[in-house]
Amino acid sequence: MPLNFDTFAAGSDKRHYRVRNNDPDRAVSNELVSIKKTRTLTAEQYSGLADVPPELEWLANITKPKTRRFYKNDVAEFMAFTGLQDSAALRTVARSHVIAWRKDMEARSLQPASIRRKLSALSSLFDYLCERNAVLGNPMDGVKRPATNNNEGSTPALGDTQARGLLEAPAPDTLKGVRDRAILATLLYHGIRREELCLLRLRDIQSRQGVMQFRIKGKRNKIRFIPVHPMVLRLIGEYLEGGKHGGAVSDENLDAPLFRPVTNNRTGTLDGHLDPGSIYRNIVMKYAKATGITAIGVCVHSNAGDGGY
Repeated sequence: MPLNFDTFAAGSDKRHYRVRNNDPDRAVSNELVSIKKTRTLTAEQYSGLADVPPELEWLANITKPKTRRFYKNDVAEFMAFTGLQDSAALRTVARSHVIAWRKDMEARSLQPASIRRKLSALSSLFDYLCERNAVLGNPMDGVKRPATNNNEGSTPALGDTQARGLLEAPAPDTLKGVRDRAILATLLYHGIRREELCLLRLRDIQSRQGVMQFRIKGKRNKIRFIPVHPMVLRLIGEYLEGGKHGGAVSDENLDAPLFRPVTNNRTGTLDGHLDPGSIYRNIVMKYAKATGITAIGVCVHSNAGDGGY
């Protein structure tokens, strides 16, 4: 049964409503519900949000900044190709328009993975428009997408000599060199994403059934465990011993980042997480160029950003 409000009393900081529950099966009556007097949204803002076009709702609902940026650009590219002047014109799109766009991308020799992502962006948008009853159907339905090779990865593998040279490149007598060697070894031996490496905390090195493992927080916050290679464990131990981690993990806040900046010209803060973009620019590419490795640009998963290193 719905709750009825039968008494109102205004206080200095809160408004109190006395609630009566008319359901005899519940022994609940005369409850006091406190509601804060202040509000975050103004009446104008509240009214304005109710009028937000579904296309903008779709974009704002994408939580990953990188995905949101790519999808926004992909839809803008489709609109430019078809000559659509505003998002409302998306309601006129037919399957033939999408097929023509796909053929244009193929003619421009775009990689199959890029074409699939662009088509996925458009499909995601129209799925949302269908959900909001803004269009009758998804013009992406039935549109063929480039096949992917699920049996062989597209990332070139480093040979043993190249990997060894990469690990030997950082200076062994500096904190940055010791840290960078541990980072490179973690990436090379475990194949984790740079963003996943940056999110590692001290508590994420755990013993499970007698085996030291990384607790990895991946895409969509999925958790997985990866056994730590003995060499990586040794290199991380040397870094923790020489860094500002108190000399031992037990002496440090276990929620602190495992890998930290050694310099940070922007904020001066050295106790935060590293940045994925800086990992690529200032560690992976730096030592790859120093050792003459040219294929490293696609050897480590990317998640761009800016920060200390």
